[in-house]
Amino acid sequence: MLPKNLRLTKRNAFNAIYRVKNSRYCGGIALFIGLPKKDLSSDTRVGFVVSKKTHKRAVKRNRLKRLMRESYRLLLKENIVGKSQNYMSIIFVGHEKAIGKSMLEVKSIVRKLLGEI
Repeated sequence: MLPKNLRLTKRNAFNAIYRVKNSRYCGGIALFIGLPKKDLSSDTRVGFVVSKKTHKRAVKRNRLKRLMRESYRLLLKENIVGKSQNYMSIIFVGHEKAIGKSMLEVKSIVRKLLGEI
């Protein structure tokens, strides 16, 4: 699990990132990127979203969120997050195409998205 200081929780913060309109998409997962940091010593906050329109079953939605969260945590631990640490916050959004993917597939997609920043 990500530490509390790395999690994005407030609705206003999510909406502010969506308003920036800076995004990438790969394999059923979209990455929304917030504004660049002014102070590089602060932590990048991360949010994970899978909407109810993606799948009606909460079990499927929560599994995809867990896979994305764990993939990001492992990449952060290995220091393979690329330039994503230069931004204030980022959001991973799961879509229907990513629902049945395995952990390795999700991890490779997250790695590719972070490499594109």
